[in-house]
Amino acid sequence: MNKNSEAQPPPGSPTNPIPLSRHKKLLQRFYGGERLRSPLGGHLDVLGIREGEGGRGQVLLECNTSSLRFVLTVPRATRTELAKVKEALEAGDEPVCPRHGPFQRLSRSGRQLICPLCGVPFGKAP
Repeated sequence: MNKNSEAQPPPGSPTNPIPLSRHKKLLQRFYGGERLRSPLGGHLDVLGIREGEGGRGQVLLECNTSSLRFVLTVPRATRTELAKVKEALEAGDEPVCPRHGPFQRLSRSGRQLICPLCGVPFGKAP
């Protein structure tokens, strides 16, 4: 038996989720709060949100028909989005997520302001 195959968990397991494509339509549905369809049929349920590497966010999902785990990598904040958050902070307003709309406030995580729905940092906390 090959030891390397034993050390790596199977794709779709809790420790090795299957990456989803980052098509614009899929991300727009996610930002809009729609329930995402699973590639295997059924829908995907959100299990958790993580801060990814390099300013990206990671959304952990589970298929409600097959119980396989998926991960949606959310792109890092653009310069325009960072500028909007900075302007809101300078004006003394509560910063909101530029992707999720005016009802989703950013949360403080250490020194960063992070969207709790997508895990993307949008600037430094004051």
